[in-house]
Amino acid sequence: MQGMRIVRLIRIGSVAIRFGLDDIVLSHERLRVVRPWAQRLLFWRDLSAPRAVRLRLALEALGPIFVKFGQMLSTRRDLRPPDIADELAKLQDDVPPFPVEEVVATLTRCYGKPVDAVFASFDRTPAASASVAQVHFAALPDGTPVAVKVLRPGIDAVIANDLALMQTAAGMLERVSAEARRLRPREVVREFEKTLRDELDLTREAANCSQLRRNFEYSPLLLVPEVHWDYTSEAVLVMQRMAGIPIGRVDELRAAGVDFKRLGRTGVEIFFTQVFRDGYFHADMHPGNIFVAVGGADHGKYIALDFGIMGTLSERDKSYLAQNFLAFFRRDYRRVATAHIESGWVPANTRVDELEAEIRVVLEPVFDRPLKEISLARVLISLFRASRRFNVEVQPQLTLLQKTLLAVEGLGRQLDPDLDLWVTAKPFLERWMQDQIGLPALHRRLLAEAPYIVAALPELPRLVHQKLLAPPPASDAVVQALAQAQRTRNRWLAVVAVLLMLVAVLLIVRPQIG
Repeated sequence: MQGMRIVRLIRIGSVAIRFGLDDIVLSHERLRVVRPWAQRLLFWRDLSAPRAVRLRLALEALGPIFVKFGQMLSTRRDLRPPDIADELAKLQDDVPPFPVEEVVATLTRCYGKPVDAVFASFDRTPAASASVAQVHFAALPDGTPVAVKVLRPGIDAVIANDLALMQTAAGMLERVSAEARRLRPREVVREFEKTLRDELDLTREAANCSQLRRNFEYSPLLLVPEVHWDYTSEAVLVMQRMAGIPIGRVDELRAAGVDFKRLGRTGVEIFFTQVFRDGYFHADMHPGNIFVAVGGADHGKYIALDFGIMGTLSERDKSYLAQNFLAFFRRDYRRVATAHIESGWVPANTRVDELEAEIRVVLEPVFDRPLKEISLARVLISLFRASRRFNVEVQPQLTLLQKTLLAVEGLGRQLDPDLDLWVTAKPFLERWMQDQIGLPALHRRLLAEAPYIVAALPELPRLVHQKLLAPPPASDAVVQALAQAQRTRNRWLAVVAVLLMLVAVLLIVRPQIG
């Protein structure tokens, strides 16, 4: 194992030198004195391409694990220079397929019998291949067409080896550079490791797929394949085969009569539905994972594939995002600042006026153009950058959201250059906010909590009574007198609170009983 790591390290070093990644490091102000000597020594290299392009090419040369790492880095736009983040977003996870003999061996091991005894037919030619797995088409014994996703053999060892090297490099960067320490490279590698480990368990992806399918089961907008759980394990995922045209094949979609303007608006609606209705969204929406159905009643519907990376949002996350987006629409920078503080993502003692001023400086130039030309995702990125000097802690789920929103915007405007994302999104956000406040929202929340309230009510008077009668700590007579008066007020408040709670529960439960 140690010998393999040394060979791999030499390989990484040679690729880094060939593409001039050392030049990126030596551009740091503390190391610039060394740069001329390195350029003379390595005079044979062609460094005419921009640094971001050279970084992307180097990651592609190093193989699929480094490609996926670059894809993950492209999502952290709050920490990366814009040119590097934009270029890394172009990384494509397309790799040569592994031999079909290895596929058959994995399936035989998982099922305990030959492939031909499991499937009525199995296509030995892969339909798609990526860094972690590849897909073959097959048919179940009853003739149901399915897609079979199989993990690459030995991928665990490859990942463990490359991750160990990444951690070593990240530790070295933190030791030699204060700027690198601020970017927390070791934490970035750990975040990448967690994401990658999740992708190695195909039962987890199957569960993600089932959840998204359940969320959009009756939707006229999105199709999600059904998982065949009896045939699925950690190394094999079998799901319904979906027929459609990849979203990137614009000419084929146009020939099939797909309405591009409608498709662009639908993509935005699907995204905001996932985020604000469900708090659960597909976070790997590159063109290879999105198809469009063109046959029968499903014509023009989106098809989602590959569910290894999903994002989740809490109610607080959703509220924070909705308030910020609506404040953006109104250019209400003070509300953006207060939403940051209320969310707890900046220290509570942050001065609102200072944060508001910083946000205004960053966002005001963005709005000095037609609304339809403004990117919601880039507004969010600018907001993170503006907040960074106030020690804002950018949440991982928001970086996934930011990446997904960039993909949705890019896709929508590719389909319809005139798509005004703001006009499409604003009514959705306003409806969501209205649904979260007022009497209907209160009634819905009380209804959801009613079983717990009813279960706790019998114990509540005793607990309140014990608390109120607890003796105060030893103190002088004045303080004891004040404490006695406060206990008397608290008793009446407790009685009123219990009565109000009983009334609320009766109002909720009574219509259901009737």
